[in-house]
Amino acid sequence: MDVVAAEHTPETLTVDLGTDTGPFHGGASGTLYGLYGAGVPSRTLIEGMAVRTVATKAQDGVQHPGADALEILPSFAEAGGKDVYVYVPDIYRGFPYEWPGATGEERLADLKERVRRQVAYVRTLGAHRSHVVYVPFNEPEGNMFGTGEWSYDGVSWRTEPGPYFTAWRQVYRLIKDLDPEARVAGPNTSLLYPEVRGFLEYAKAHDVLPDVVTWHELSSPDEIRTNVARYRAMERELGIGPLPVNINEYAHNYHLSVPGQMIQWISAIEEGKVDADMAYWNIAGNLNDSAVGANRGNGQWWLFNAYGRLTGNTVRVTAPHPNAQYTLQGVAALDRAKRQARVLFGGAGGAAQLVVEHIDPELFGTTVHVRLEEIPWTGQVGESDRPLLLRDTELPVTDGTVTVPLTGLEEMSAHQLTLSPGGNGATPAQPSVRWRRTYEAEDATYTGTGYVKHGPEGSPSDVGKFATSGGYHVGGLRTGSDGVLAFEVEVPRDGTYDVAVYANSHNRADLVREFGPTNVFLRVDGEQPRELRLPLGYQWAVWGHTDTRVELTAGRHTLTLAARDPDLGVTRGDAVIDRLDLTLHADRADAVYDAEYASLGGGAQVAYTRPGASGPGAVVLPEGGTVTFWVYAPGDGEASVTVDRLGLGDGLLTINGEDVGAVREGAVPLFLAGGINKVTVTGTSERLVVDRLRVGPSRGLLPTTTHQAEDGSLTGTARVTGAFPYATGGKAVDGVGAGPANALTLTVTAERDGRHALTIRYSNGEQAAATHYNPDPVCRHADLHVNGAAPQRLLFPTTFHFNNFADLSVPVTLRRGTNTLTFTADEPLDFDGVTRNPLGQRSPYAPVLDRVTVTPLA
Repeated sequence: MDVVAAEHTPETLTVDLGTDTGPFHGGASGTLYGLYGAGVPSRTLIEGMAVRTVATKAQDGVQHPGADALEILPSFAEAGGKDVYVYVPDIYRGFPYEWPGATGEERLADLKERVRRQVAYVRTLGAHRSHVVYVPFNEPEGNMFGTGEWSYDGVSWRTEPGPYFTAWRQVYRLIKDLDPEARVAGPNTSLLYPEVRGFLEYAKAHDVLPDVVTWHELSSPDEIRTNVARYRAMERELGIGPLPVNINEYAHNYHLSVPGQMIQWISAIEEGKVDADMAYWNIAGNLNDSAVGANRGNGQWWLFNAYGRLTGNTVRVTAPHPNAQYTLQGVAALDRAKRQARVLFGGAGGAAQLVVEHIDPELFGTTVHVRLEEIPWTGQVGESDRPLLLRDTELPVTDGTVTVPLTGLEEMSAHQLTLSPGGNGATPAQPSVRWRRTYEAEDATYTGTGYVKHGPEGSPSDVGKFATSGGYHVGGLRTGSDGVLAFEVEVPRDGTYDVAVYANSHNRADLVREFGPTNVFLRVDGEQPRELRLPLGYQWAVWGHTDTRVELTAGRHTLTLAARDPDLGVTRGDAVIDRLDLTLHADRADAVYDAEYASLGGGAQVAYTRPGASGPGAVVLPEGGTVTFWVYAPGDGEASVTVDRLGLGDGLLTINGEDVGAVREGAVPLFLAGGINKVTVTGTSERLVVDRLRVGPSRGLLPTTTHQAEDGSLTGTARVTGAFPYATGGKAVDGVGAGPANALTLTVTAERDGRHALTIRYSNGEQAAATHYNPDPVCRHADLHVNGAAPQRLLFPTTFHFNNFADLSVPVTLRRGTNTLTFTADEPLDFDGVTRNPLGQRSPYAPVLDRVTVTPLA
């Protein structure tokens, strides 16, 4: 074989639909500290990501603000979650844990008292208590039974296991004595050490085996496969189990948020059929860098959405470099009832080919419909639209095999391939984009003062740093600078192009702390000036994107980002720029969500021979059957929603759990929350055939009113402030909270009785002191009283600065005519209803309130 040709032979990922590897498990979608409290993240984000397990701090712990186990548990369970792993040592401050006492015995006695209190709290939860799993010790070899200052006796249990084993036995039996139905997990080591075998031997001999075996894999995806197999071999040798396994910390900063990296972990975890929780390196409540604010998802969120929607049984996937990280890997499932196969893959760029073997002709026929989508990286704090459609076509099946050539794969992206029966006259859908390019900031031309090229950032050899496009980024656009960063671009045709500037400002940096979001100025060939506010983040090199549109003619152009503009002003702040993306989208029309690719329930089935269907099939709903779509909306407000039906049939439509009426002909104006929406059609007749859901722009049909906070009635310390220039009109209300006497009341009107959305524009820059690498932003809350009724507690995630505003939409019931909305706040009490957090980690204040927009849901 020619050597040069061999070097350019595309690598092959092979999916064998004939080799079943067991029911789809979905265990990789766990999170450590990913939930802050009810509403952060939203129930829609949790459900759509199919979060299965949560590991979090013990109730009323002081390790970090928020994420208290028993406060997140009810809403998590209602969102379909399985288990909450209660890290009991996170009741303490510090890492290593600063558990009080002069001796090991005194420290262990204090831990036992905390355990008693936790179990007593859990026993008040009713049915929800079945979701609790206790984790008595966390990373004992480096903490409570290690060699450090805060250890039990200064000797590692890996050297002398006696004290740890005794403590495990005592705490395990204490929990079981207090609640015989309780589950206990351990040993929760930072690795699957060889000494874990001795732990299991001891636990078996003393009848204190954990109900769930836990350890951390802060290693690599290939070690997950190896260590799960090694652990299962231990069980067989010792005659125990098989016990459930939760790898309750996995992946590094370099991997998190990056679909092309995370699919490698997901494939290994799913292959092992274990549960696993993404590691907590950054902030609580954002699903480990999957969520942006309360209700928006980034590329990683959409990857887990695709993973959670796998159904049926997984099948064998053979990678070109089996079990090797930073290479092309994948996971696949075959749903025989749905007659679909789905493959999630990624980890390598360039060209490859995907070969699907043993395609059953009784399921798929002799032609398959192939849909290929890309789930791109959009940064840690950069929201993402739904996955991009790259290809929609039909291919013949030859000897039970289909080969799909792949070109131009993005290493940071994940991809989804869906196979369905073809040959029924489906019209192929058009790709999402006509043309796109990425331009790295480090390759652009910088003129003026202050230039710095930063990097390299995260890489396979430095996984503690953040993923960065191209590995480098550029600084220099800051207060006092005259810098200009010029990108030379060339576009293929005249048109309106989307520009995404991937950038970041560290919210605690000196030049950023004062004013908030850094502003820069964009021009095209010296024209079309506009000011851009760049994203804030919790560290440097935490990427989001600011988006705009420009008119370009075919050919070459220069796009500049500048710290000064002769017409618009000067930069305030300090920013780093990673890259600029330029995209020409397909002709803008309604976003189409085909029903055959949606989530089904209640006996709904896909039919592939329905005349007139837009894609390869349609969904047939019996009475009570459901089809659920996960729909993206760029902003909070009205959208035109159409349920396309084939033939007669009746149904009900719900959005984010809210009933918005019967399915009707044509476009219906409905309220969608900015970010992710769960849209469900439920059949109410004997038979309803749903072809697709279409979502288009607002037609201005829902009566909407906006009310500025400064126009409301203020009491106590609540006051109008002009300290935050990015508030609407430069004014907002601060000082609501620290007791109900300090309140804001707005009078709003509604044209009719019923459910409405309140879209609250707010800011929240509060951040607690941290003990180690995690920044600790605090979610503020407000108690909303509607017409004097009992309050509804609303939780507001961080916006990283009080001069950085975001929207939060909540549903309320209003009456026709005049309504009063009163916002109050006070410091929340601990679970006992008496004590308070000793470190002030529960804010007594509401966020800064800018305005409230009132919109009927339907």
